[in-house]
Amino acid sequence: MLGYFMRRDRSGPKDTPRPQVPDGVRLYAVGDIHGRYDLLRILHERIQQDVIRHPGGEHWIVYLGDYIDRGPQSREVIEHLISSAMPTLRTVFLMGNHEQSLLGFMDDPESHADWLRYGGLATLMSYGISPSLISPASLLSPASLLSPKSPLQELALALRGAMPAHHLAFFDQLQDSFMLGDYFFVHAGIRPGVPIEAQAREDLLWIRNDFLRSAKAHPKIVVHGHNISEAPEVTANRIGIDTGAYASGCLTCLILSGHSQAFIDTR
Repeated sequence: MLGYFMRRDRSGPKDTPRPQVPDGVRLYAVGDIHGRYDLLRILHERIQQDVIRHPGGEHWIVYLGDYIDRGPQSREVIEHLISSAMPTLRTVFLMGNHEQSLLGFMDDPESHADWLRYGGLATLMSYGISPSLISPASLLSPASLLSPKSPLQELALALRGAMPAHHLAFFDQLQDSFMLGDYFFVHAGIRPGVPIEAQAREDLLWIRNDFLRSAKAHPKIVVHGHNISEAPEVTANRIGIDTGAYASGCLTCLILSGHSQAFIDTR
């Protein structure tokens, strides 16, 4: 069943100008996928149906990051995004904190070992890294301790060796943010009171409470993922569309056209 509904922010003053994207643009923003290839395919089909219903003009699709971890098919998600996503749409791929952590682990596994605890093990398995290799017992086995490289270094090398070159290039080319019309697209959010051009990358990828609790008007309406909610969160200064796809089965897409805001999802 196609989840398709309108939701407008009603929290601001009635005379506040409604945000918009440029004339002739229809934009789709996709929330955190987290290894749910099955849901991504469903959502792409529903987006394509919407594109057919609204021909003409420019169609954009912006992915808000966190493509990997937690769900079982991170590799398949990345391959689909690279090779068979939405070829008729202008596409923007943003960096999520999970992609940053994966890259950090491959470069310096000792400093980024926490990635294994918040979803990285699922990604390793999707790239064919054996569960026996990534079990705590194997990481501390006598053979591992005798290796000139640490167990975490061996694991990072195994992942880099298993990952196709075009996947590595995909991760390396992710953007931190994107702006169009009255909207600013980012994975996590922004630091309230700081100009957009002065935002720290750490905040763009990781910020939570200071951003989520702020009622300050931002320079743009911030469209973000990163913080799970049961349904899209629409306030006067932000729109959050991480609906916890890996656990809930609901992957959400925001549609922006002119002044309108609508949502489709995989429910």
